[in-house]
Amino acid sequence: MTNTARNTAIRGHDEIAAFEALMRQHNRRLYRTARSILRHDADAEDCVQEAFLHAWRRRDQFRGEAAPSTWLTRIVINEALMKLRRNKATAGTVAIDNVVDLDAHVEASVAGAQRLPGPDAETLRHELCALLERKIDELPQSFRTVFMLRAIEEMSAEETAQCLGIPEATVRTRLFRARSLLRESIASDVDVALASAFEFMGERCDRIVAGVLAVIRREGPASSSISKETK
Repeated sequence: MTNTARNTAIRGHDEIAAFEALMRQHNRRLYRTARSILRHDADAEDCVQEAFLHAWRRRDQFRGEAAPSTWLTRIVINEALMKLRRNKATAGTVAIDNVVDLDAHVEASVAGAQRLPGPDAETLRHELCALLERKIDELPQSFRTVFMLRAIEEMSAEETAQCLGIPEATVRTRLFRARSLLRESIASDVDVALASAFEFMGERCDRIVAGVLAVIRREGPASSSISKETK
């Protein structure tokens, strides 16, 4: 092997390693975003894998005008919406009246869970988490995606607006409506389970990364500047 070939191989290996780190860093956010649109675990995994492959193949187009997380989130949103159109899926609908005070219920729920024995508190947490996931799935799609990005992934209104291509004011309105719908639909304590909603376990992360890397290695690496973005 010539020095040029050897150097190219080293650069390719380093870039793949950098891209793997990028995937692991943003995997959970992209999965949650895709699932908020598709409402199906396996479809969301496929969507994230396709989005990463799209990003890898077009990495030279990344100019650093937005954060890598924003760039990747835009890609996965586009992939999910295209998949949704192909599947002719429809968003759920929920009435928007009779808003109740969710925060007060949350405080009471947390206090109640703290008084329960360890196993009981854990059981309650799992039940609340499952309930929250079901209720989020029932939100209209536009509200559901904003809620996932803002309330669960804790993205800023500005970044959410950039990802979705909508004004910040619309982000704030949709988040308010989403919370209102959840207050009405649940009428109990759900925010206590937000941190564990749509759990992104290591096995799921490894499966997505392995699938993307397998395709990348078959196609062969090419030089780009994306490795700089993970440092």
